[in-house]
Amino acid sequence: MKQLLISLLFAAVLPQHITAQPHAWDLRECCNYAVEHNISIKQRENSREQRELQLSTAKNSRLPDLNASASESFSFGRGLTLDNTYTNRSTSSTSFSLGTSIPIFTGFQIPNTIKLNQLNLEAATKDLEKAKNDIRTQVAQAYVQILYNMEIADVAHRQIDIDSAQVVRLQAFVNNGKASLAQLSQQQATLAKAKLTATQADNTLQLSLLSLTQLLELPSPEGFTIVRPNLATTPVGFPTGLSPDAIYQEALAIKPEVQAEQLRLTASERNIDIAKAGNYPTLSLSAGLQTNYYKTNGMPADPFATQMKNNFSQYIGLNLSVPIFNRFQTRNNIRSAKIDRENQVLQFDNVKKSLYKEIQQAYYNAVAASSKYASSETAAQSSRDAFTLTQAKYENGKATITEFNEAKNNYLNAESDLAQARYEYLYQTALLDFYRGKELSF
Repeated sequence: MKQLLISLLFAAVLPQHITAQPHAWDLRECCNYAVEHNISIKQRENSREQRELQLSTAKNSRLPDLNASASESFSFGRGLTLDNTYTNRSTSSTSFSLGTSIPIFTGFQIPNTIKLNQLNLEAATKDLEKAKNDIRTQVAQAYVQILYNMEIADVAHRQIDIDSAQVVRLQAFVNNGKASLAQLSQQQATLAKAKLTATQADNTLQLSLLSLTQLLELPSPEGFTIVRPNLATTPVGFPTGLSPDAIYQEALAIKPEVQAEQLRLTASERNIDIAKAGNYPTLSLSAGLQTNYYKTNGMPADPFATQMKNNFSQYIGLNLSVPIFNRFQTRNNIRSAKIDRENQVLQFDNVKKSLYKEIQQAYYNAVAASSKYASSETAAQSSRDAFTLTQAKYENGKATITEFNEAKNNYLNAESDLAQARYEYLYQTALLDFYRGKELSF
């Protein structure tokens, strides 16, 4: 009984181990992995962290500073004495101080700088989102290319199956004297060409797998495979109710590249306010503690501790600085900031125009892909029916091998065109949804 249980256990476990298949990656998993491991995105994350540090620095500029200092000095040569005569002498002096200053009014420079850095941080966050969207789009393109190459490889291998079957059939006919060796040689040549085509298709598929694994920062494409979506329910026909303008209006409100430039435009206005701060007076509070020790060689002096105690003093003061003329530096800074703002307005407009052009291109590509998909399905079905009919006629001796190969080639070419049209339509419609804020998925 024990041996029977062990045998059943091995029977249950070993087949699973032997037939284990490599993990297949779907599009979402590929996108998430690429976003997590892409080097450019990590660089964007570092840029965002730098903006956080700049914001922290700007906020901390409101705090008082605190500085300690100590000095030791020596003096040699002639000097004035207490009785108003000059004599050669050497003196030494030791001093200690501790001081602080607090900005009270800086012409609104500090609050505007804080707001500027907040806007820069938000813009950097949007740049990070844009970088992630870009890598997702690249991954989706590579993913679709693999799917298309898979279909082409399948078609090429189906051609080998068909040609192999015909070689076997003609060989039997030659053996029975019902076909010539020339016909067999012609079909064998067709089979050899089909194998070459399949080899090329397999190589192209492997290269497309390599491209995707490189995007994912994987060390090797070995064992890498993707999930092939079920396309049986893929609708034929472009969705109604969509237009480039409608998609563009949706994209304006959600696309990070647009939001980043809008934030930079607002930041450029803060830069103007910062430049204008040079026209305002500044007021700061300062306070501190200080003491010193002084000794002249050849003259009596109190001990070090006594002098440090007796010379101890405190101070507090207000410092007001009023700008009167700084060689037109403030004026030119304001003009430069305004020019930067105008450039940012142009950059903002350019980003919006580029987005609209991208959406236009994607929209009309999707319309064309939809039409091509529909016509390719019709053509593929017609070619499939024609090949089935020709194959039956050929096997019954009512069609030549040339007619058979022509029908077969037309059928396989139509299948290839259908695969290309299907995945092009799939990608373009997914891209339109992506512009509308939806996740890239097939």
